Amino acid sequence: MSDVLALTQELIARPSITPDDAGCQQLIAQRLQCAGFACEHLRFGEVDNLWATHGSGDGPVLVLLGHTDVVPPGPHGDWASDPFVPEVRNGVLYGRGAADMKGSVAAFVVALEAFVAAHPDHAGTVALLLTSDEEGDAIDGVRKVADTFRERGQRIDWCITGEPSSKSTLGDLLRVGRRGTLSATLTVKGIQGHVAYPEKARNPIHQSLAALAELAWKQWDAGYESFPPTSLQMSNIHAGTGANNVIPGELQVLFNLRYNPNWTAVQLEAECETILREYGLDFVIRWHRGGEPFHTPEGPLRAAARAVLGEFAGAPPEESTGGGTSDARFIAPLGAQCIEIGPVNASIHKVDEHVAVADLERLPALYLALVERLLAQPLRSGAEAG
Repeated sequence: MSDVLALTQELIARPSITPDDAGCQQLIAQRLQCAGFACEHLRFGEVDNLWATHGSGDGPVLVLLGHTDVVPPGPHGDWASDPFVPEVRNGVLYGRGAADMKGSVAAFVVALEAFVAAHPDHAGTVALLLTSDEEGDAIDGVRKVADTFRERGQRIDWCITGEPSSKSTLGDLLRVGRRGTLSATLTVKGIQGHVAYPEKARNPIHQSLAALAELAWKQWDAGYESFPPTSLQMSNIHAGTGANNVIPGELQVLFNLRYNPNWTAVQLEAECETILREYGLDFVIRWHRGGEPFHTPEGPLRAAARAVLGEFAGAPPEESTGGGTSDARFIAPLGAQCIEIGPVNASIHKVDEHVAVADLERLPALYLALVERLLAQPLRSGAEAG
């Protein structure tokens, strides 16, 4: 059994449902300490974070970013095998976190061990940052670690996140940015009453329809470079007592905006609230800023990733800013260039989550090649590296 497969199985066997790390980071820290890494455990609230570094204070700082927490598996009986008992069937490893993202974390560890063994006096600093709060609230994880880094003056130049980004084959997609995410809980106030006497009530559903339609169909922008247009999606609308003869006293709407660098969260909040006020609504809105958009321009990191993925996938990767979001949104504001490279994402968050063993066993070499291009040899220009 390969080292990366064995470590991935060890991690899957630890039921680290967010925000519980279940000992995953301790296991990893022990291995990296044996390889010469300095390991610091940063616990905030119920969340474990691991910061492991190797190298000098001079030169670039390259961080491999991942998470050890997983989403709940749902009913175990829906799985073909226990989600926390890793099982290989027909060349495929099954288990919660196999693809998102214990396979990548294990590959990071194996790649880092190989890198420092081959290049003990490498340039700059190579680091691993792990959290157990990526799948949950993302409050006491990388967000809080980034605040700590700001206070310390910790610089990060490049960040490679191991989120499952590939579409159909390993390395066919390179994420070079992510959209921002902004969520809202909107409460529109009315006056409850009998449906037979609407003049004595104020129906918040009726009052809100036009405003909600404008929010839903508004063209926010036409996109930004490689980013798609900003999108607003409503995920829940609720009102009423359950009786069909009662006008409700309030309406609650949940919606989310995924936005590109044309906007900031503050600007979007103001625009949405202006629309709601134009329709005369009596409302309260609570916002949650999940993270601003980020975009990595052409440079050594993108060039190195393009070259390495081209070799592994046999063709240049698609370079995308699509998908959801990741913890890289907290690292990018530190001034870091961020990319995301990981296994095929078709099964993530699903029953019978899995990763092809062949892909898993290629991942350490992929990450090792990236680290070596950036820290083990003189940097080339984007044109030369591409």
